[in-house]
Amino acid sequence: MSQVDPAAGCPASVPPPGSRGIAEILAAARARLVRLDPERAHLAYRAGALLVDIRPAAQRAAHGTVPGALTIERNVLEWRLDPRCPARLPQAVGYDLPVVVLCQEGYTSSLAAASLQDLGLHRATDVVGGFAAWQIAGLPVLGPTAPIATSILTPPATAGRASR
Repeated sequence: MSQVDPAAGCPASVPPPGSRGIAEILAAARARLVRLDPERAHLAYRAGALLVDIRPAAQRAAHGTVPGALTIERNVLEWRLDPRCPARLPQAVGYDLPVVVLCQEGYTSSLAAASLQDLGLHRATDVVGGFAAWQIAGLPVLGPTAPIATSILTPPATAGRASR
C-alpha cells in the first residue's frame, strides 16, 4: 500500500522489512572508518598511503584533481584494489595497504572505503568533505580543465565511415 508524501505530492511506498535508507547505510559505513580531514589525508598520502580519486571524469575535469592521486572510477574500484582479483592494479599489493578514498564531497567515498574494508583492506578510509574540502584547505590541486568545445558544424571524426 502506498502513502502520499506531502512534501513531494506523490506516492511514497512503504519500505520492505529489514531495508535501510541511505542515511542509515552511510552512518554504518562511517562508523567503521577512521576518517581523515584533508590535512591528515595529505600527510597520510605523503607518508605512502594510496590516495584514490573515485570521481567520474566529468567531475575531475570540472573541479580539478589532486596531483599524484590514483584515478579509479567508483564502478571498478573493488576489482582494481582487491589483492586476490585478476583485474587488480599493481598497487594492490596486500591487505595492509593504506588507502584514502576521495570523492567530490565525502559521501560516496565513505561507502567506497567501507566496501574496501569488506574486501579485507582494513586500513581503507576516506577524506571528510572530499575534494571540495581538500581544495578549500589549500592543498595541492591541478585544474580544472577547460571543456573541449565541439562545433555543431564539424562532423565527428567517424562520420561517413562504413562499419567493418
